[in-house]
Amino acid sequence: MTLYLLPVILLGTMVCALIKRVNVYDCFLDGARDSLSLAKSIFPYLAVIFVCIELFRASGLSALATEWLSRPLGYLGIPSEITELVILVPLSGNGAIAALEDIISTYGADSYVARCAATVAGASETVFYVSAVYFSKCKVKRLRYAIPVSLFASFCGMVIACALCRVM
Repeated sequence: MTLYLLPVILLGTMVCALIKRVNVYDCFLDGARDSLSLAKSIFPYLAVIFVCIELFRASGLSALATEWLSRPLGYLGIPSEITELVILVPLSGNGAIAALEDIISTYGADSYVARCAATVAGASETVFYVSAVYFSKCKVKRLRYAIPVSLFASFCGMVIACALCRVM
């Protein structure tokens, strides 16, 4: 059934466009034009985020932070094995997936650590990336409490996710 879902949606869109007499090609071109201007406007913000993330990992600060935070996070129910993942998730989606892959290959897919890691990676958001995209489009210069509140909410979600993995 899911095999036919995409063609049905495309066909339904074309039929609705014909009924409403909408020029689909012009609408597509307008959308493409808008997306290119969006990409142009957010590129500097994304470049800065990616450079900072790579510097964070290459400098060894990521490993140092992982070492320092593993014990306090353990008291909150987050396994020390996923501390690097907890640090990387708000920064980099690709870095988090790489850390998740390493955790799963080391501890096995059915282990408690791997379940916590998968839940944390799947339920969390790359806060800095999303903030850069959204706030650059809105031209917001003063973020105030947006980043700290987002990080706190993401961290609370991680603690709750690990607690749920423990009882399940």
